[in-house]
Amino acid sequence: MDEELLELQRQFEFAQQVKSSVRLSDRNVVELVQKLQELRVIDFDLLHTVTGKEYITQEQLKNEIATEICKLGRVSVIDLADTIGVDLYHVEKQAQDVVLNDPGLMLVQGEIISQSYWDSIAEEINERLQECSQISVAELAGQLQVGSELVQSVLEPRLGTLVKARLEGGQLYTPAYVARVTAMVRGASRGIFVPSNLSALWAPLQQLVQEMNGSSGVAVENAFFQSIFNRLLKEEEMLGSLRAGTHWTPSVFAVAQKECVDSFFSQNSYIPYETMQKLGISQAVQFLQSRYPDGKPLSAVFIHSSMIEMLDSTTEDAIEQNSWIDSLSVLPASFTSQDANKILLLCPSVQSALKVAEKALILAESYVISSGFIKGIYDQIEKEAEAFSIQASTASLIDHPSKSSESQESIPANTDKGSKKKKGKSASMKTATVETVPDDEEEARPKSKRNQKKGRDSTSSQKLDAKAGGKKESVKAQEGNNFTPPDGWVMKKIVDSVPEFEDEGMENPDSILKHLADLMRPMLINSLKERRKKIFTENADRMKRLMDDLQKKLDESFLNMQLYEKALELFEDDQSTSAVLHRHLLRTTAATIADTLLHDLDILNKLKNGIEVGDSKAQDPVLLESSERMALAKHLNGSLSRKALALVEALEGKSYSVGILMGVNAFMTTFRDLAEESGLVLKKLDKKLERTLLHAYRKDLISQVSTESDPVALLAKVVSLLYIKAHNKALQAPGRAIAAAISHLKDKLDESTYKTLTDYQTATVTLLALMSASTGEEHDCSADRILSKRELLKSQMPVLRSLVLGDSQPQQS
Repeated sequence: MDEELLELQRQFEFAQQVKSSVRLSDRNVVELVQKLQELRVIDFDLLHTVTGKEYITQEQLKNEIATEICKLGRVSVIDLADTIGVDLYHVEKQAQDVVLNDPGLMLVQGEIISQSYWDSIAEEINERLQECSQISVAELAGQLQVGSELVQSVLEPRLGTLVKARLEGGQLYTPAYVARVTAMVRGASRGIFVPSNLSALWAPLQQLVQEMNGSSGVAVENAFFQSIFNRLLKEEEMLGSLRAGTHWTPSVFAVAQKECVDSFFSQNSYIPYETMQKLGISQAVQFLQSRYPDGKPLSAVFIHSSMIEMLDSTTEDAIEQNSWIDSLSVLPASFTSQDANKILLLCPSVQSALKVAEKALILAESYVISSGFIKGIYDQIEKEAEAFSIQASTASLIDHPSKSSESQESIPANTDKGSKKKKGKSASMKTATVETVPDDEEEARPKSKRNQKKGRDSTSSQKLDAKAGGKKESVKAQEGNNFTPPDGWVMKKIVDSVPEFEDEGMENPDSILKHLADLMRPMLINSLKERRKKIFTENADRMKRLMDDLQKKLDESFLNMQLYEKALELFEDDQSTSAVLHRHLLRTTAATIADTLLHDLDILNKLKNGIEVGDSKAQDPVLLESSERMALAKHLNGSLSRKALALVEALEGKSYSVGILMGVNAFMTTFRDLAEESGLVLKKLDKKLERTLLHAYRKDLISQVSTESDPVALLAKVVSLLYIKAHNKALQAPGRAIAAAISHLKDKLDESTYKTLTDYQTATVTLLALMSASTGEEHDCSADRILSKRELLKSQMPVLRSLVLGDSQPQQS
């Protein structure tokens, strides 16, 4: 067998040495290899080299890669591709298999590194450490062109063996260097006697080490100092406590700290938290509770139970004597108002007083005030509060006393005559003054009234009460605080009763004055409300009677006003005369009923507000000036006041539109609005009532004409009767409108009657002119002329009467 093998070797060697007579081209070789692969004679993968002239197997590629790694220790995959001559893709793939199968290799950033390489690097680092004592891992990583984490992970298992050093904070230190820095940390730490932050201690140590290493030295991280400090503390080479890793408290300071706390607390029976902070104790409450279980923590101080006993005895005396005490006045200055409040709640006497019938109250956190003391102050203030309420009510509602009904006219006015009663109703009627006088005398008011009343529904009074009740509820909420004393007034009265409280200051919102005022003012409001409720109940009947009387007054007056208004329609074409008639009616009849309504509403408002109002005579008419009407209207409430102001403006002629006379119409509208808002019901003048009133008015005028002795006043009454006869209207005309009124009758009268009226009116104007021009002196020659003119008028009076009484003589008999 061996001989045959040797023979084959010789033949193979011969065959190799024999030169081929036929040479294959590269293409033929490639085709041959492909044919062998197709025939599966070559059943493994072949890789082309970069030149394309050689084939290499994957196994051979792995072997060559492993050979290069063993030779160099650290080789780049790219360099392997260039060295072996195989495409980079195949080299990377086989390199990954090589690294995967060999745990001693690693593939990092395209480089294959063996453990032997790192061992040699570790030996070089150790040699450098012996020279410079410290090396930065970052510096090593920069030199080796790898990451710091990789260098650190490689060095950690070799520390103490190949590398005689200590790795801390990214730095490598030799044992000698570590021992030197440990001695520095130990010395610096033992020199501290007060709580300190170790971060502040490491800064000078860093500077010292930097100076020791020179310019070539690397800065030492705080973590290195901290690790050394922690090791020393664990080995009990230093005594103290470390909190949060950096706050160091030496044991000598802790002992002195506890001695100071014990000394202060034993001497004063309390200790402020501010003092604890100055001693360096941040969690003062926990520290004190653990050291003094019997103590009580407050907001700013920690107290001993003896402080509670001391304050309890003082407050108990104040409560028993119906007095007060400010606990801050007996407590040390370190106590705040919150502390005082908490310690008061711990006092047995205060707890008992608060529970048992509220014998005392705690106000402004630190004041203990007995209920008897508060009651004494309240009783004094309550009396003054009642006076304050009455004074405020009176000041806000000006009382307008009723004025007498004496006439201000310079010429005598008509008087009621011939009043007659009819069965079932009163048909008398008031006649307005109609005289021929200048403008400044047109302010005269009618002096007589005739009662005219139709039967009303029996439930009308109840309706009025219901409306008044509804309005009462709507303003009740507003009236509650209108006349209650403000906080400033209450505080001032408290100071008057207790002058000691004056130093607290009335502007301080936390003062005892403010708290007492807040306590007493609701009590005063309730007391005043009860008083006003009582007064209102007492005034309820009077208010009902007042509304009923007012309703009766307005029933007859407003019907008369509607009757007189209809006569104004006759003068719509004569604007100047119409303006005079409107103004006259507003100043006479309209003013009277408006004054009556405003006056009675003012009394009603006062009764609602609990103000005593004296009884006025019901038969006396109310006469008010313009300013008085405005004041009364403004003192009413809400919408009532607005509508009353509108009535006053209409009454004074401020509602005239340009070119259109709206005086009486505006007054009637505003009067109805105000009456409706007040809960009053106004009757509307219908045909039946108009005939009744007109008949009564005519009879009254006939009676006055029959008995009139003044030649001037007679003319106006005769003209009014003629208007009733001609137009069936009740005309109210002032002296300056008589001429125009007579001219409007020209078409309704015969020539003789019209001439008689014009002549009499001319003579009347002449007489008034002479009287106006007369000086009243003895030598004044106009007196004779006045007398003669008056005699002339008196002689014509029978003729004038005959114009209106001729048809009614049988009735007069």
